[in-house]
Amino acid sequence: MRVLFIGGTGNISTAVSRRAIELGIDLHLLTRGHRVVELPTAHRMTLDIEDRRQAVDALRDQHWDAVVNWIAFEPRDIERDLELFTGRTAQYVFISSAAVYQKPPSHPVITESTPLANPFWEYARNKIACEERLVEAYRRDGFPITIVRPSLTYETVIPVPIGGWDNYTIIDRMKRGDPVVVHGDGSSLWTITHADDFALGFLGLLGHQQAIGHAFHITSDELLTWDQIYQAVAAAAGVEARIVHIASDFIVAVEPGLEGTLRGDKAHSVVFDNTKIKRFVPGFRATIPFREGIRRTVHWFESSASRMRILPEKNAQIDRILAAYGDAASFRHEV
Repeated sequence: MRVLFIGGTGNISTAVSRRAIELGIDLHLLTRGHRVVELPTAHRMTLDIEDRRQAVDALRDQHWDAVVNWIAFEPRDIERDLELFTGRTAQYVFISSAAVYQKPPSHPVITESTPLANPFWEYARNKIACEERLVEAYRRDGFPITIVRPSLTYETVIPVPIGGWDNYTIIDRMKRGDPVVVHGDGSSLWTITHADDFALGFLGLLGHQQAIGHAFHITSDELLTWDQIYQAVAAAAGVEARIVHIASDFIVAVEPGLEGTLRGDKAHSVVFDNTKIKRFVPGFRATIPFREGIRRTVHWFESSASRMRILPEKNAQIDRILAAYGDAASFRHEV
């Protein structure tokens, strides 16, 4: 199978690329070359796909069994891809996001038929607009779409909403014994999926004729509270987390930039029903528990000094939230 990944070297897509190569897929990566990842048998095209002339020249005479766009975020990206790949691929896979699902959810169990609506996060609204344009192209012109909605998926990131992601800051903070902020009371439920597990479900959809026109989410079935998630991160770092619980609305009032990731996503308990992906890919089952996966991730960070970046702005953000909460608590006590 001849497959093109637009992207393919990111947090989720690198694991999928590795697994695709193991399965014997003829994998081609189109990237800007900013991130170097060892994928020795992949064919590489280094260009900026947003440069229309360059992209048309590179892809004009190419035909693919599947094209996967890992880095499409706005409807204009979809319009470009429709121009580039109509008539040139048997399947076009759009990487959307589980953040597109209704927020706040009217029911905690999320299926692919859960309504799409997110008034709190522009990122999610743009993904919804992308999906809508692709569905229109499928219904009107037969463009062969498959939509995939990852939730919080990790391998080379620390997957916590306040202080985490592609740097070592939250781990360093925990090791120094500094407090960390957990939204709400820490008891709401969430699902975190290792990229290696995601890859198993995802690759089963490539070349799957019955997947055309469908949307899927692919997540672990492991349910954890946010306290358990932070405690597992701390355990992977060899320490205990000093957790301070603060209401999401209070956090967003102090740091409005966190509204999307909290009120538009992680502040709500959700349970992802993976019946559909298991029906289409019968061999799919997530097997890496978070406590084990996050140990691998922390080890990955600590295996290279260059990965152990500590961002002062991340610490400053947490400290501002804690200071504001402390001031509010003092005021309530005085009253």
